[in-house]
This record gives sequence, structure tokens and C-alpha cells, in this order.
Amino acid sequence: MSDDSQLIRLCATDAVPDGHPLKVELPDRPPLAVYHIEGNFYVTDDTCTHGEASLTDDGELDGFNIECTFHFGIFDVRTGEVVARPCTIPLKTYAVTLRDDAVWISLEGS
Repeated sequence: MSDDSQLIRLCATDAVPDGHPLKVELPDRPPLAVYHIEGNFYVTDDTCTHGEASLTDDGELDGFNIECTFHFGIFDVRTGEVVARPCTIPLKTYAVTLRDDAVWISLEGS
């Protein structure tokens, strides 16, 4: 991960209930999805790589898997890897830093 000067604060940790993703919109970039699962936080792009569907608005989280209800493709939020087709392109993921009760990432991805 890059140094702390490259980190961007996304949200407070308590803004993301366990098992319910949160959409975060930053200026001049596509939205991100923040996940709180079993005490850990993960961040991916929010838009499905197969269609223009929001994973936080329309998706269903089951354990570490987010299902896009547009075509029912599934991704692992820890790695972004495709778990079920028709999706073939992984989601971009971001390394998470927890600091001051907040979720921070580097936009460079992981």
C-alpha cells in the first residue's frame, strides 16, 4: 500500500452495518462499495463488471459473496474474483486501512 498521504477517508466504521454494504460516492470517479463482514472491512467498485448495476443498491450479500441481481453474477468481495457467471471480469478491490474509527483506502487499488 502507498503511504498515508495517499489514503482517502470513505466513511465511519459504524456507518457500515455487518452484512449490509454501503455505497460511497467520491467526486470524479465511479461509486465504491464498502462491506463489513465478520469484523473485517472490504472495498470494491460498486458497479457490476457485466452490466451497469449497482451492487450496493441492487445486489445481495451472502457471506463474502455479492450477487448482482441484474444477471445473477457473483463476486467475492475479498478478492473481487468472479464466483459465478455470466460475469467474467473481476471487480476492482482496494486495500483497506482502519484509522480513527473510519475506513480509508488508496485509490490505486490492491
